Amino acid sequence: MKEKDTTSSAAGNRNGRGKQAEEVAARFLERHGLQVLERNFRCRGGEIDLVCRAGKALVFVEVRLRGTRAFGGAGASITPAKQRRIVLAARHYLAARAAGECDCRFDCILFDDIGSARENHIEWVRDAFAAD
Repeated sequence: MKEKDTTSSAAGNRNGRGKQAEEVAARFLERHGLQVLERNFRCRGGEIDLVCRAGKALVFVEVRLRGTRAFGGAGASITPAKQRRIVLAARHYLAARAAGECDCRFDCILFDDIGSARENHIEWVRDAFAAD
C-alpha cells in the first residue's frame, strides 16, 4: 500500500527550493576553492547546511533563500537565536569529526528572491558572525 504524502505542496516547494539553493551554493563555493566536506550536518539543537574546508580552516556555511525582501531579506533571517544553533552544531561537529585544533569561521550564502537560486544572484558573507 502506498503511503499518503502529508506534506503540503507549499512546504514541499520550499524544501525543494531550499535544497536547490544549497546545491547552487555548494557548487559556487567549490568553484571558489572550498572543499565541501558535509551537507546538512544535524545534531540535537542545531544544523549546519554546509561544512567546507578552505585551506586549513573549517567553514560552517548557512544557506538562506527568501522569497522577498519585505521582512529584511535572507541576511536578516539569521537571527541571534539561529546563530547560536549554528554555533552549537559546529561545536558538535568539531567534537565528533575534527582531529585536533583548527581555525573555523561562519559564512552565509544568501539568495533574496524566489527565482534567485542561481550563482549570479549569490551574496557570500564571509565571517558573518562569531562564536561567543
